Amino acid sequence: MSDRLAPVVRLAPAKLNLTLSVVGRRPDGYHALHTVMAPLRLFDRLSLAPAAGPVDTLHVTGADTGPTQDNLVLRAIAAAREAAARANGRGTPTVPLAARLEKHIPVAAGLAGGSSDAAAALDAALEAWSLEVPAGDRARAAASLGSDVPFFLAGSPALIEGRGEQVTPLPNLTGVAPGVLLVTPAVAVRTADAFAAFDAGGAAAPADPRSTRISSEHLVSELLGGLSSHDLVVRAGVLAATNDLAAAAFQLVPGLLQLRRRMSRILGVSIGLSGSGPTLWALYPSLDGARLAAEAVDGAFRRRDLEAPGSGAPSVIATELGGPPE
Repeated sequence: MSDRLAPVVRLAPAKLNLTLSVVGRRPDGYHALHTVMAPLRLFDRLSLAPAAGPVDTLHVTGADTGPTQDNLVLRAIAAAREAAARANGRGTPTVPLAARLEKHIPVAAGLAGGSSDAAAALDAALEAWSLEVPAGDRARAAASLGSDVPFFLAGSPALIEGRGEQVTPLPNLTGVAPGVLLVTPAVAVRTADAFAAFDAGGAAAPADPRSTRISSEHLVSELLGGLSSHDLVVRAGVLAATNDLAAAAFQLVPGLLQLRRRMSRILGVSIGLSGSGPTLWALYPSLDGARLAAEAVDGAFRRRDLEAPGSGAPSVIATELGGPPE
């Protein structure tokens, strides 16, 4: 890669859990899942270029993602370098890279922004070095970075099983892309804490885990049969209740359940939770519908008809289901 070449740029989409069923505990300690994820048209922007010095570097704007050395982008570049060495030989040239990450996806929100950034960095680094790595090696490198990372290699809705490494791509919805309202309180929820609360049971246990598994399997069959956007929105009430980690998130974040209930009353629609939260979501027939809902929620927060947990203002975003443009 020459320093005269243009940077390699990737748009890293957020994800939405349309369903999330915890189906067991694996021998390795991870939880086994049956979850349908879909990409959103809400992106972080990652660019890679040759580094000026001898090591990979990262500059982040737009959000505090924690210590740079812990960022998944740098770990993904290192994983790409290792995968390239295994596939092409230890002498394969992989020059140091300078990464610039523009954050737009809320952090620690159940939207997997960090995992998406990692998948984008893995792919972009290999392109920057003009190196090919077999799909299986890419998938293993992605899985080594985090449970949500392999999903983003699919580029479409997908059924995710195992701890996240088993990815079955699913057909895109037919028709106009559904609009999605995302409301993210200014409080972080660690996925590990949500699973720990889930394991402890009590108030954090799902009401009926069999029901979530059945609903998740049903959505998969409908997508395989050619589900329309209209029909997905019609099913939003069922999907909003199909998340086994919701009770754990509501226990970990006081006030989150109350926010969900009040949003539902104000908007007149069902409200779901993505991943382990705290992001709440609602589906609409179009982006215009999601934008109107975002305006209504913003107004309710200003009037204090809605109050969100956390020390700062919540993020309110209107977007669509769907991945990056071609």
